[in-house]
Amino acid sequence: MKHFYILFLLISSIAFAQLTPPANQQAYYSGVDFNKTGTALFDDLATKTTDKHTNFLSYTPGIWEASKATDLDPVNSNNVILLYGYSDTDGNYITDRTRDKNETGGTSGSDWNREHTYPKSLGNPNLGESGPGSDAHHLRPSDVTMNSNRGNRKFADGSGNAGTVSSNWYPGDEWKGDVARMIMYMYARYGSRCLPSNVCVGTSNSIDANMINVLLEWNAEDPVSTIEDNRNTYHSNTSNTYAQGNRNPFIDNPYLATVIWGGTPAENRWGSTPDPDTEAPTTPTNLVASNPTSSTVDLSWTASTDNEAVVAYNIYVDGSYYVSTNSTATTFTVTDLSAETTYQFAILAVDAANNTSTLSNSVPETTLEAPASGDNCLSETFESIPTNASNYATRTWTGDDGGTWEATDARTDQTLNSRAICIRNGNLTSPTISGGIGNLTVTTQLTFSGSAGTFDVLVNGNSVGSIPYSENNTSSTTTTISNINIEGDVTVVFDNQSTSNRVRIDDLSWTCYSTLSVEKPNLNNINIYPNPVNDNRITVTSNDDLAFEIYNILGKRVSKGKINNQNISVEGLRAGVYILKLSNGSQQVTKKLVKK
Repeated sequence: MKHFYILFLLISSIAFAQLTPPANQQAYYSGVDFNKTGTALFDDLATKTTDKHTNFLSYTPGIWEASKATDLDPVNSNNVILLYGYSDTDGNYITDRTRDKNETGGTSGSDWNREHTYPKSLGNPNLGESGPGSDAHHLRPSDVTMNSNRGNRKFADGSGNAGTVSSNWYPGDEWKGDVARMIMYMYARYGSRCLPSNVCVGTSNSIDANMINVLLEWNAEDPVSTIEDNRNTYHSNTSNTYAQGNRNPFIDNPYLATVIWGGTPAENRWGSTPDPDTEAPTTPTNLVASNPTSSTVDLSWTASTDNEAVVAYNIYVDGSYYVSTNSTATTFTVTDLSAETTYQFAILAVDAANNTSTLSNSVPETTLEAPASGDNCLSETFESIPTNASNYATRTWTGDDGGTWEATDARTDQTLNSRAICIRNGNLTSPTISGGIGNLTVTTQLTFSGSAGTFDVLVNGNSVGSIPYSENNTSSTTTTISNINIEGDVTVVFDNQSTSNRVRIDDLSWTCYSTLSVEKPNLNNINIYPNPVNDNRITVTSNDDLAFEIYNILGKRVSKGKINNQNISVEGLRAGVYILKLSNGSQQVTKKLVKK
């Protein structure tokens, strides 16, 4: 397991709440030093969680029987609660929240089965159906079809009920805290075999790069449920036939995650919270902008100091918030810039309590000329995919242009024009490539049996078109998606819309984007009014289809959506200063917004 001792020296003096387990848990946690913080506390909890795991359940019948005991509906003991479910009355069995506990199996519409919250295929190596693959602390009842819809999609932030977010999965408002605490447990119990970063999309934690910050947010936003407590109570009692003997410590006290990884303070179930830290960090100094490309600029600066700990730096471009580094590093590369444009850069420091320094000095830098339109920004022949393998698993490799590719639920023993990657119920993800994207071309072919279908093509998470493959598996199809026209750094994902078709992909390429070949409105000419706003709505002076995001001054996104009839609702915003980011898919601009 990788540790981050140097970073934890920075936060060793932070005042955390007193951690004293309640009387009924003190014997279990005997030997854990709750005066420790960070990695030291994580290691103690990991050791305890492992040592107490004395009964290793079989996948069948062990997990079935344990779930019938631990996941009972509190208002109807004949039923189990279904993970990701949200309604028993909408007429749609997929969204059921409860089901007869004895309806186990694989029949859609009537049965529930065992959801690996940490997908087997995303473990390192595959978790299988023993050991971590048969650990009851992350196996939960789920509707058969809902379970299939999730598949091995990674978790990502969202809102509302469970469902897909681009090619990822949002567990639902009711379940996001449960999921976060299960992933934390798997990390503590199995270490590098079950890293949170392998199953969740989002910014890496500034203390531990293996942790993803959205899990900490979910842990704080969604309190522990009765079901979670029931599961811990059952499994810690070794007189129960299907009890493992160990507990999930992050269910016992979600605040343990705050002490280890920082972030928004979660509920402390073992005591009160400490006095707040109100002292701001010092202002960063000696900011330098250098090494410009057509879309990026490198920044470096001298670190700030703080009475507790600096945990991140916020980057400002032309006086407006751009992004948070989520790191204590004193270098950062700003991306998604326009070619041949002079920008002003500044930064401020953020501490563990979200206090911010004043803004640093501003420095200019000019980006270089864009690549010529029509040049290939990327070409991939798949000649470097892993050694021929006929099983379906996650595959990673270094592509023709030197970047890292990933294919999920993929085999590597197929050929098309030459070697090809073959995707089943998964997706293909490119490395991040600068220079943007103009037109994309790829060759596909259905493998073995199946029906005609498509791959959804997403650029930076947004769908730009689809790639078809025909029902005739003896002929290939070469497809070009034209006029995608997105500038800056881009990542492309091919998401198979079928759950069973196996499709070969070969000879993928795309051209660079050039502003010379596309006429787009100049977002810098857009205005918003009234500003400051006293009402609950602002108007944007544009008739174009624009997306918006609103960030508070600490860099936390508080609202997002599509502009409706030139209007944006700010009804839910408190009085204060915000950053409004507008985007048309290829350009973006930020505006300062004041809510009174």
